[in-house]
Amino acid sequence: MNTQTPTLINGVNVDQLVATVNAIKQNPDLARFQFRAHNEWLEGGHSRTFIQGFYGAGQEDASRTKPFVLEGDEPPVLLSANAGANAVEAVLHALASCLAVGFIYNAAAQGIEVESMKFDMEGDLDLRAFLGLSEEVRPGYEGIRLTYQVKSNAPREKIEELCSYVQKTSPVLDIIRNPVPVTISLKG
Repeated sequence: MNTQTPTLINGVNVDQLVATVNAIKQNPDLARFQFRAHNEWLEGGHSRTFIQGFYGAGQEDASRTKPFVLEGDEPPVLLSANAGANAVEAVLHALASCLAVGFIYNAAAQGIEVESMKFDMEGDLDLRAFLGLSEEVRPGYEGIRLTYQVKSNAPREKIEELCSYVQKTSPVLDIIRNPVPVTISLKG
């Protein structure tokens, strides 16, 4: 029996990545995913989110035998107990996580080895809208600044080119930069 060793770059199985891209080229419906989350309020500013099943690659995914549990809360200055990052901090995490996976996967596909990568982010928020004190400011971030560092075998120009590409293809960056229709309804 002849078994081929997979090509691993940055911990990514490049052979499997290429096979996935080719499968989606052949059947674009495989690219359709639906992610889900369930949140329960506990007390004060503290809530808990459970993430487990999702639909993707043409079927319901059951690979997660137990849910991921994310704690959300506020710091004492915002009247709670720091049981978890607050929601706007979680947005920064989601952005960094999405950019990181996009960068690493695309670097691997291009044969670029990454030794380390770091993101630092800041988001500015004015609470007056959240508190109902102003309709002049938005309730969300006024702006987000992100800087990144990459240690790699690739020249700086290639890293900058890759980062530009990742910005064009990042789902979370797109969600932040462009309005997404959201429907909210009260159950039964």
